[in-house]
Amino acid sequence: MIVEKKVPFSYILNKVRYDLLFVLALSILINLAANRFTNRIPEMPLSVAAFLGTAISILLSFKLSQSYDRWWEARKVWGAIVNDSRSLILQLQQFAGTDAPLQRLAHRQIAWCYVLGRSLRGQPPLDGIGDLLQEAELERVATHRNMPLALLRQHGADLRALQEAGQLSWYGQVQLDATLVRLTDAMGKAERINGTVFPVTYRLFLHYAIYLFVVVLSIALKDVAPVFEIPLLVLIASVFFLLEKSAFHLQDPFRNRPSDIPVTAIARTIEINIRQLMGEADIPGPATPEGFYLL
Repeated sequence: MIVEKKVPFSYILNKVRYDLLFVLALSILINLAANRFTNRIPEMPLSVAAFLGTAISILLSFKLSQSYDRWWEARKVWGAIVNDSRSLILQLQQFAGTDAPLQRLAHRQIAWCYVLGRSLRGQPPLDGIGDLLQEAELERVATHRNMPLALLRQHGADLRALQEAGQLSWYGQVQLDATLVRLTDAMGKAERINGTVFPVTYRLFLHYAIYLFVVVLSIALKDVAPVFEIPLLVLIASVFFLLEKSAFHLQDPFRNRPSDIPVTAIARTIEINIRQLMGEADIPGPATPEGFYLL
């Protein structure tokens, strides 16, 4: 997630540099063709370019809105994960006996948050959590294709064992089961967002429409001196391409980009909260931004 108001210009330019180079080459080519074949190129009213630019603006506005909706839904899902992770530990402390293995459950919940975030980003899920899980449990989870689900299953097995041992009342088990259901539901929502592809054809049509706009506008401005026309075309095209790239990045909030949901930072916050609830002394610090963004 981008956290700084001043985003480096190099980052912005890097997102559209190839598109702008293509626009630059296209503008020069059209300008040369217009000067050489003046009588063969028809007059293009500026109103045509204005109409096409307006249409592209409307389409970009719609795409940005839909992309941000996906991003915001993903952020709400992880907000629910924060709340339910805290609730799970508070309920365990309230309902389970003092000799219950609360620390193992607490550390597994911390591990679950990291594993889920890394799974959504397509990274090795179990990297960096060796100190949170027992060796046997780590090996068992590694055999599962959906590792976060395997960890929640182990939560359920431990809660059932506590209830059968008389360390957890029926009421406490019902409340904890409800929390596990909400965590499973949040995981499913995040996986749905991550697995649902935004219509590719929509982006391609919009992308090519911007190039068409550049061509039409270049023809309409063929009487303008190239020293003014070409920079103007590149500048106008850069606005459209930047908006299109922004929408493209927002539509996939779990791709390990600066614009992502900061799942690693959120998981670190959950770890800090849980360790403090458990009264542990070794508590890590909050995640810090990597330059202008937070992962």
